Amino acid sequence: MSKRNTVIDLFCGCGGLSQGFIDAGYKISLGIDKWKDAIETFNFNHKDSKGIVADLLELNPVTVSENEKIDEVDVIIGGPPCQGFSIAGKRIIEDERNQLYKTFVNFVEHFKPKAFLMENVPNIMSMGKGAIRNQIIKDFENLGYKVSHQILLASDYGVPQNRKRAFFVGLKNGSEFKFPIPTTTNNKVTSEEAISDLTEHTVNDGTPYMHKYKSSFQKQMRNGNKFIFNHQITEHKEKTIEIIAMVPDGGNYKNLPKELHETRKVNIAWTRLNSQKPSFTIDTGHRHHFHYEFNRVPTVRESARIQSFPDDFIFQCSKTSQYKQVGNAVPPVLAKVLAETIKNYL
Repeated sequence: MSKRNTVIDLFCGCGGLSQGFIDAGYKISLGIDKWKDAIETFNFNHKDSKGIVADLLELNPVTVSENEKIDEVDVIIGGPPCQGFSIAGKRIIEDERNQLYKTFVNFVEHFKPKAFLMENVPNIMSMGKGAIRNQIIKDFENLGYKVSHQILLASDYGVPQNRKRAFFVGLKNGSEFKFPIPTTTNNKVTSEEAISDLTEHTVNDGTPYMHKYKSSFQKQMRNGNKFIFNHQITEHKEKTIEIIAMVPDGGNYKNLPKELHETRKVNIAWTRLNSQKPSFTIDTGHRHHFHYEFNRVPTVRESARIQSFPDDFIFQCSKTSQYKQVGNAVPPVLAKVLAETIKNYL
């Protein structure tokens, strides 16, 4: 049996990126995030890994090495929040809002993994006319990595969601990483194929499935599992239900009478999933998106399916927290494709 590649997941959230790497045969030694709820879910689902609650700004990789007895790491993964990037001219300036990203760089510098994968918002590529992207590449090149970067669309890789994310992959051995070729460009998984086997009403955790799976994606998500979790519906006000009922499958506020257009002040308001297309990006619980058929927002489980979490991945803490955990995650199915591709270079 060959030794499994070991991974540290920084800013790991509930563990979507980790899930993909585990599914690809890696061992996650450690996940770190400062959000306690996310780590609770991480530890509940990743029994062979250790998730710790810590602010990465205050964490020194040397201390982590000593405390967690980690000497060797093959891959470092994670998505440092970069919404605060401050730039001057063509470079990232030393501003505390940039330090989370710098922490990721420091961990790579200390552990010298064979590869790293850093995930981020798509506009990181164009911020400051490309200054941020170029600085990121330079920072890692200075540590001896050859860096590739690309924006990927999750629905091109079997995820039922049009979610775009930027990825940077660096390799220590001088090889140039080639991003995986899209696999489902012409046969994308639709919202209906993702969630049509889940019921309209609340199901208590641990209840057996009510329906047989109706698509290969549903079978894949069930993964031999027999029970359903995190499928508690949101009870909307009568007025809200009346308005949702007026919006057709795939429609939005434009399908409503004029006087109702202003009832919510966001342009994504009253949007229904389109049953025949992948979902739009699942957000962290803004609650303006509705099921393509039922007059309610998707449940946590439906949202998790759209993010490609397997059904035996069970979210912990309050429902509001669960929605946020799901929305913040990297889709595991996309993470697995990347993890398998990286494995070819290790």
